[in-house]
Amino acid sequence: MKRTFLFAALVLVVSAGCTQQREEPKGQAPVPGTAMTKSPDEIRQLEQLAKQAPTNAEAWTMLGNALMDSRRFAEAVDAYQKSLTLDPQNVNVRVDMGTCLKNSGKPQQAVEEYKKALKIDPNHLNANRNLGVVLAYDLNDKKAAAKAFERYLELAPTAADAPEIRQLLQNLKAGK
Repeated sequence: MKRTFLFAALVLVVSAGCTQQREEPKGQAPVPGTAMTKSPDEIRQLEQLAKQAPTNAEAWTMLGNALMDSRRFAEAVDAYQKSLTLDPQNVNVRVDMGTCLKNSGKPQQAVEEYKKALKIDPNHLNANRNLGVVLAYDLNDKKAAAKAFERYLELAPTAADAPEIRQLLQNLKAGK
């Protein structure tokens, strides 16, 4: 009971910190591509939370997200792996772990995670797009990258990045 209460209280504190950090000054739009990084204290709190509730997949996911946002990719992979041990069907965690693997210099492992995610949900937009990016830029597999990008565009033809993806797809097919 006490452990559950501590977990709930810590989640509320960390969530409140997230909400406050994500608020933008009035009249200013958020800068695209910037993540809301956690302070070292907030990350320590999330680490404590995960260690106190080791069978709580969400606690490990929150820690993984904070580490990923702080560009601590190898540590995020560890947290995500613990989360996936508890909840192996969590597609979003698989995709985030794939991104961390890519950013840790392990593109082949990233592709494997994206493919696992797509087996669970073939329509997951980020999994399709991220798979295409790693195949095209990290593994130079243009044919497979084109297939992933085609699937992404099939699912999201009006996505904000669709024009860029279409251009990328043209370049891949032209051998560029």
